[in-house]
Amino acid sequence: MKDIYILGIESSCDETSFSIVKNGTEEIATVISSQIDIHKNYGGVVPEIASRAHIKNITFVLEECLEKANMTMEEIDAIAVTYGPGLIGSLLVGVEAAKTLAYLYNKPLVPVHHISGHIYANNLVKRLEFPLIALVISGGHTELIYMDKDYSFKKLGGTLDDAVGECYDKVGRVIDVEYPGGPIIDKMASIGKHTYDLPIPLNDDSYNFSFSGLKSAVINLVHNEKQRGNNIRKEDLAKSFQDVVVDVLTKKTMHALKEYNVKNLILAGGVAANKGIRNKFQELCEENKINYTFPSIKYATDNAAMIASSGYYAFKLGRRADLTLNPLSTDELK
Repeated sequence: MKDIYILGIESSCDETSFSIVKNGTEEIATVISSQIDIHKNYGGVVPEIASRAHIKNITFVLEECLEKANMTMEEIDAIAVTYGPGLIGSLLVGVEAAKTLAYLYNKPLVPVHHISGHIYANNLVKRLEFPLIALVISGGHTELIYMDKDYSFKKLGGTLDDAVGECYDKVGRVIDVEYPGGPIIDKMASIGKHTYDLPIPLNDDSYNFSFSGLKSAVINLVHNEKQRGNNIRKEDLAKSFQDVVVDVLTKKTMHALKEYNVKNLILAGGVAANKGIRNKFQELCEENKINYTFPSIKYATDNAAMIASSGYYAFKLGRRADLTLNPLSTDELK
């Protein structure tokens, strides 16, 4: 059986990335150009600045990836690109690059949904086992997905407002920690104590999430404490906040595993790098004899390897796009 090499392209937010993956599971080479140091000055991603940085970097990242893999475009079987969801200007740069390469080298063009990429990041660590439940947690997404086979996505529920990663970053901004706030809050929570009383958001039997109320509760708490002249114990607030997040994520996910009689759980997305969340799921999955997988840190955040892995299975299923492909800022996973 001939090996299939997929060139993946990811530019949905503030990382410009190319990757070559063999047969959906073996990473040959990945290059990521991050813009964190640029957007750190603004406390978050500035879309116009992000798209300009993609334009500046994309050719160099492609050349470096091919050089790292010691391969040429002629050896690539197909090009997989994130078409959405994400920042429209950022996506446009990656999509146009993909279409140009597909045209110049006469390669099939495979459109990949960003969330499917995060799910298939786990495939680079361990081959996905079905049926499974995927909890996708990132700066833009919080979703529970059921899969009974490759590229079969059933959304059980998702966030009704803020994504969990967005909530982490906004809470980080309130307590004056550097962007991105999520990793810092995770570290602070590991040494803090749960001393602040915060509400559990959307504490019901649905598979939907809501984090705007929790974010508002933190903002109000910080404001009221400052009005009273009290100092905020940042580590304790981080611990109190993260405990609530972990509680709602684990409760709904474990309920889904039980209801659908599934023994395989994967975490996906940038927030899957959070140690507090990972460790609690590890504990619960061991107790309930659930097979539990999460991506390594390099695959958790946005990268083109996950797009290439997902693109391999889309390619095998015959999914193609022509040169009229346009990016979408919002799109349901299907």
